[in-house]
Amino acid sequence: KKRKIMKNTLINFCLTLFIASTLNSQTTVGLIQHNPGTLDDGFVLFAPTRSNTTYLIDKCGKKVKSWTSTYNPGLSCYLLSDGTLLRTGVVQSQSFNAGGHGGVIEKIDWNGNVIWTYFISDATNWQHHDVKALPNGNILVIAWESKTNTQAIAKGRNPLLVPTTLWSEQILEIQPTGATGGNIVWEWHLWDHLIQDFDNTKPDFGAVNTNPQLLNINYKATAASSDWIHLNSIDYNVALDQILVSSRVLNEIWIIDHSTSSTEAASHTGGNSGKGGDFLYRWGNPLAYNTGTSTQFFGQHNAQWIQTGLPYENQIMVFNNGNGRTGGNYSTIEIINPPVDGFNYTSSLPYLPASTSWIYNDGNPNNFYAQLTSGCQQLSNGNVLFCNGPKGTFKEISASGTILWEYINPVSVTGILTQGTTAASNSAFRCTFYPSSYSGFNNQLFSSPTIIENSNSVSSTCTLSTTIDEETIGEEAIFVYPNPAKEFINVEFSGLNDEDISIEIIDVFGKVVQKENRKNENEMFNLNISSLDAGYYLLKISSGHSVIQKKIIISE
Repeated sequence: KKRKIMKNTLINFCLTLFIASTLNSQTTVGLIQHNPGTLDDGFVLFAPTRSNTTYLIDKCGKKVKSWTSTYNPGLSCYLLSDGTLLRTGVVQSQSFNAGGHGGVIEKIDWNGNVIWTYFISDATNWQHHDVKALPNGNILVIAWESKTNTQAIAKGRNPLLVPTTLWSEQILEIQPTGATGGNIVWEWHLWDHLIQDFDNTKPDFGAVNTNPQLLNINYKATAASSDWIHLNSIDYNVALDQILVSSRVLNEIWIIDHSTSSTEAASHTGGNSGKGGDFLYRWGNPLAYNTGTSTQFFGQHNAQWIQTGLPYENQIMVFNNGNGRTGGNYSTIEIINPPVDGFNYTSSLPYLPASTSWIYNDGNPNNFYAQLTSGCQQLSNGNVLFCNGPKGTFKEISASGTILWEYINPVSVTGILTQGTTAASNSAFRCTFYPSSYSGFNNQLFSSPTIIENSNSVSSTCTLSTTIDEETIGEEAIFVYPNPAKEFINVEFSGLNDEDISIEIIDVFGKVVQKENRKNENEMFNLNISSLDAGYYLLKISSGHSVIQKKIIISE
């Protein structure tokens, strides 16, 4: 009997080892899928919701840079054109406790130094969800603005449908000053652009359906929730000087004029549009202005203009979460083409277009569903990158919807997940792609590329499909290839008139690890790099008064 127990114990032990080995061999976090030659090469930035670290990874799922903050994200983060990280952070609040509450905005330089911190976190004002950097260096911020129920009733809110406090929304343009200061140089308040048909003795009384430029203060009114609007994204159009925001609760996106003064933004006239701070355009839910019969958006996120030069340029892309969608919950990614004429939009109601320009996952509830957060991005090659926020999953799909790249955030509330374990509590608000040519990477030193998780067989066999790289200085041209490389890198150039050329290879710590002087004879030479460890390096080529620096990757 004792021998039988020992035998069963040994069998169970071996079975446990087999199961553990099988699990560890499964790729459950980090890079899941990679199809070289079909992807837009570059880097992906993301901030795990439950971590104070922001990561930059390459398309092989390897971390090439990270930044650490005192705060968990609250929620967005961006890499600016000078390599500075712009991020929001969570400050604990007794007054504003809804999802997405932030409270602090930070700038962290490439070397990890916090160079600017700005708080919007008091009893009546609280930054939340998203920010947007402007070309002039200022920051657009969305923030809750608390109103008492007495103030709400005085504006025409139904007294039976108002909580103790009602959170309106505001957009502030902050001009950073010093390490912790900032000037509010422009502001817009939703409270100035309301209408109601409930009480003709109160201000803003009028017909809702003939005033779609204003928001009905009683639409979706409830005494149970202060977070009445819940803006979750903000974007800026440089050419139009307009702002785009997304309201999750009301299932709408709005466009307002930024060319106004703050005084004009509080009124109904002024600016390029002549309409002050009223809505220039709204889309997603005509029921909000008593027109139409159905809703197109269902708790959407990440409304953004598609950049000029990309497929569907200047149109609007939205991650439509599908929470409460008619016929079942499932998410879609949609592109709409607003009918803009100059600085204004057609006023036919409900607002055009009647249908989307492009849609992913149309009518397929079994493909994917992200109830909360999430985002999407149009890429230059026609692919689309999107983030399933609750699952912490990033995917790049072709224009036809084929999945070409997949990565699962390996950072959870408990720390770094071990390969083979099921991913959980690893949510991320969004992920953002930056091409290798992005100016924020110029002359920056990357960390040696390493996976975040403990192991990943997909990453270990992954290769980046970077092609011949070209840089020019005036009439001069430099080609560096292959990149990544293993043993040799070829350098081809033209237009360099000086005889002497200096070549330096610099590691991530700024140390010159290889240096050569060459004569400008053949306009081409190769460098033996076989003695260098795998990782990211800076190749510096000097000729007379010309200096060019290129990032190179030495692969394993």
